[in-house]
Amino acid sequence: MNSATVRGLLVRGMLAGLAAGLLALAVAYFLGEPRVDAAIAFEDAHSHEHGAEVVSRTVQSTAGLGTGVLVYGVAFGGIAALAFCCALGRIGRFGPRSTALLLSSAALIAVYLVPFLKYPANPPSIGDPDTIGRRTLLYFLMMALGVLLAVAAVLLGRRLAPRLGNWHATVLAGLVFVLAVGAAYAFLPAVNEVPRDFSATLLWQFRLAALAIQLTLWTVFGLLFGHLAQRSLTPTATP
Repeated sequence: MNSATVRGLLVRGMLAGLAAGLLALAVAYFLGEPRVDAAIAFEDAHSHEHGAEVVSRTVQSTAGLGTGVLVYGVAFGGIAALAFCCALGRIGRFGPRSTALLLSSAALIAVYLVPFLKYPANPPSIGDPDTIGRRTLLYFLMMALGVLLAVAAVLLGRRLAPRLGNWHATVLAGLVFVLAVGAAYAFLPAVNEVPRDFSATLLWQFRLAALAIQLTLWTVFGLLFGHLAQRSLTPTATP
């Protein structure tokens, strides 16, 4: 690809990320925010220290939430578009749409699902403030491992394909990826700071909402960016 094509796909990826972020924002507002409010109410009922709010809850749940989700969507949309430029034609005989869907699925698994299963999202009132640095480091370490192991699995599958065939090479590479992730789960320390009297139902609903936000973001991005990339890379026949 020349620089103009890459630049055009980068812009399309950021626009697709923005559109996906808008839908993810709706999911976050209607599914996630009620659970956040319930968790804050639990925290207020069990805390004897009430400090002054630096940013009001209304601003947090509207402008703050919107800024965070949209910036996340645009940033990861641009990164995914650049990864698409590197992956197209190198991971198999897939067109732009299929490559975009495969890439968004891999991003959902490696960037979010792998660290989520080890260190799931928690609502307010869960977590010791003194361990926030350690928990953040562990989460990003698990995310980096997920991405590196996913790339390694793809390279392994490509190397094994000529000898085993695409199907068996893909299955074997996927199995190696799962085993490597499981080993990382066993090696890294667990974090469990949920209060004993915290509602298990609320915790489950919050985590499902967090998963739904990411699922919406990456699914919409894969479909929309795949459509835009297909139109950009496939010339239209002149009647």
